[in-house]
Amino acid sequence: MPLEKLLGSKATRSLTVVSVLSEARKAFGRGDRTRGIALLGVAVLAWKWTVAGLAAQGLLKLVRGGGPSASDTSPA
Repeated sequence: MPLEKLLGSKATRSLTVVSVLSEARKAFGRGDRTRGIALLGVAVLAWKWTVAGLAAQGLLKLVRGGGPSASDTSPA
């Protein structure tokens, strides 16, 4: 199945892990140590199961409200 092949590729797994680690770094930067540690665990799982990393990131977006954070927006 093409989707399984894409999600199982080394490039996709690597990209997912890097993305989750980036989210963990942001959480530590905001002082949210619990979320940062949880995301580090998700990064480890995401290497084996890409869908786990993607699902965790989607869940975080839902919890945070889905929109860009205040630090991501530039003044008009």
